[in-house]
Amino acid sequence: MEELVSRVLHNSNIEPKLVDEILTIGRLKKVKAGGVVISPESTTNEIPLVLDGLLKVMRHDDKGGEIFLYFLGGGETCAMSITCCIEGKPKAFYVVAEEDSILWMVPMTFIDTWIVKYKSFRKFVFDSYQSRFDEMLTTIDSVVFLKMHERLYKYLLDKKQASGTFVINKTHEQIANELNTSRVVISRLLKQLEREEKIEQYRNRIEIL
Repeated sequence: MEELVSRVLHNSNIEPKLVDEILTIGRLKKVKAGGVVISPESTTNEIPLVLDGLLKVMRHDDKGGEIFLYFLGGGETCAMSITCCIEGKPKAFYVVAEEDSILWMVPMTFIDTWIVKYKSFRKFVFDSYQSRFDEMLTTIDSVVFLKMHERLYKYLLDKKQASGTFVINKTHEQIANELNTSRVVISRLLKQLEREEKIEQYRNRIEIL
């Protein structure tokens, strides 16, 4: 497993000395699809580095509704986690495993030191901020400017790109929750996309054409 961590970090251009530090103080975490990695109730100050699998970052409202923000794939970490831990702010988001995932959990205790000491780590963190910021702007744009039909298709394409597969194992209810709409609306729009020959539907499975 250390070999996998080293490979992921080296692919992110992290300096060998820092790779050794991260290997020494981090810990392995395996999470099944649907498992919660970070929540507002989390008491541990750790950031997840995705070694394998896919995570999704969500926001919940006071009424229990949720909205999808962005995915985290191999070699990526959650910039929102870094911000909350550095500033000591409560977490207002959830990180959930979209599929079975392998993570390397890194304590936040050393983050400030690494940002100052290692240029490669500063770049890694700032690149993470920029990528997540761009993705959240895209999400906001889709909510404000796109019709639900377009939002749904964009969501499916984003999932395909993040997971690297044309097959999406989701129920209509799950998709509706993540897009903060009703199952009936999603079912109707998926049928429309199927008529347009953009997808094919099976039981709890969607294939993008």
